[in-house]
Parts: sequence; structure tokens; C-alpha cells
Amino acid sequence: MTLPGAPRPPRSSLDLARSPTTSPEMEALRRRVWRDQGVVSLAIDDITDPWLRQAVQNEATRRWGPRNGGGQHGR
Repeated sequence: MTLPGAPRPPRSSLDLARSPTTSPEMEALRRRVWRDQGVVSLAIDDITDPWLRQAVQNEATRRWGPRNGGGQHGR
């Protein structure tokens, strides 16, 4: 949020924006977070056991509500 009349931030081609995270970088991040904080990050399609996949979906829906996108397996 900026105040009315406030100067705009400088623009530069040396912007500190990061490039998109690669798959190996995401895997390393997931590993580190699991080991350091006990937090799991899984793509639902990576869970191959149907019963376990549904259990994870049910718990996520209970905690955070239904997904806005993605596949609706079996629906």
C-alpha cells in the first residue's frame, strides 16, 4: 500500500525477482521442511494408494475447505 502522492519505487532491469522454482529445488525444499519442521507437502496426484489419497483429500478439505481447481477424481 502506498500513500497518495508518495514517490513510486525505482524501476531497474536489475530487479530482484526470482525465476520460477525448478522441480529439483521444490523437492529439496519439501525435504528440508519435512526434516526441520515436520511439515509434509505432497501433490495429491503423487499419492498412488487410492485409500490414502482420499484420506488426505478429506483431511485437507475439512481443514481448509474444497479446492478451487484441479481434478475431481471420481466426480
